[in-house]
Amino acid sequence: MTSLVDRYVFTALRRIPEQQRADIDRELRASIEDAVDARVDSGETREAAVESALTELGDPERLADRYAGRPAFLIGPDLFPLWRRLLTTLLWTVLPIVVTVGVVAQILDDPEIGKIIGGAVTGLITVGAHLCFWVTLVFAIIERTGAGKADISARWSLKDLPKYEAHRATLGQLISGVVWATLLIAGLVLQQFTFTDVPVLDPANWAFWWPVLIALLVLRIFYHVWVHRVGGWTRAVAVVNAVLTVAYTVPLVWLMATDRFFNPEFHGFLDVEGADVRSWLSGILVAVLVVGGLWDIVTTAWRAERARRGLPTKIPGTGGYYC
Repeated sequence: MTSLVDRYVFTALRRIPEQQRADIDRELRASIEDAVDARVDSGETREAAVESALTELGDPERLADRYAGRPAFLIGPDLFPLWRRLLTTLLWTVLPIVVTVGVVAQILDDPEIGKIIGGAVTGLITVGAHLCFWVTLVFAIIERTGAGKADISARWSLKDLPKYEAHRATLGQLISGVVWATLLIAGLVLQQFTFTDVPVLDPANWAFWWPVLIALLVLRIFYHVWVHRVGGWTRAVAVVNAVLTVAYTVPLVWLMATDRFFNPEFHGFLDVEGADVRSWLSGILVAVLVVGGLWDIVTTAWRAERARRGLPTKIPGTGGYYC
């Protein structure tokens, strides 16, 4: 049974720095002997006492990490929340931007559908893996070296507590909604009369569809002002938002699907030999419109329902919540 204790101690000492081994060897053997003696005094046989004492001490490698003051984890509890927040932010911001830029570059270079999809999937996996690896590596180094760890761990204060506010449409949401609608109207008008000799969008639609779209965008501006004056998310707000979203999404999708959105006489970046880039751009825009419209309708309805039930809703882009 002495060999069992030796094997346990030797296994633990393998993970201990050499200059510490002699002291820990004596300390660990003494601790084991005391535990065995206590069990023998309580009536166990020495063989059973040794096995019970070693089992109670647990994995010798984990025990060695505790003796050496070395963490047995990649990222500890002090750094884990910050690591999670940073990685989540990067994956939701940097990753989509990089993948989108890659897809656009591939479309302009060689708009073959297989290459576009393959490039998007490859970019998603590659960039995502790099983000996860390098962020984790930096935090693992901080965990092991302790460099800056005290400052990071002590950074939290009461100011970091989430803010709980009444369900309301913020001033920032009003401004962003009005600005986006205004820019779309300006872009629609200016592309026809200012930027190019040949308009990008089909000028035939000025007979009906472009004025209708401008009118719907003006209604969208009034909608954002109304929501701000109402002061919150209600079922009426959700219904009006859904109606407006469908009103301008359906015609745009129809125009793109029937090849009536882009001006057939405009070439420029749409003129790529051997490829119908106009169709690919239309398909991508249709997907963006449909997904974006559904997202807007669902999130607005979700906010309205949670507001009605008095449940908190996270404020986008902040650490706060609506009550």
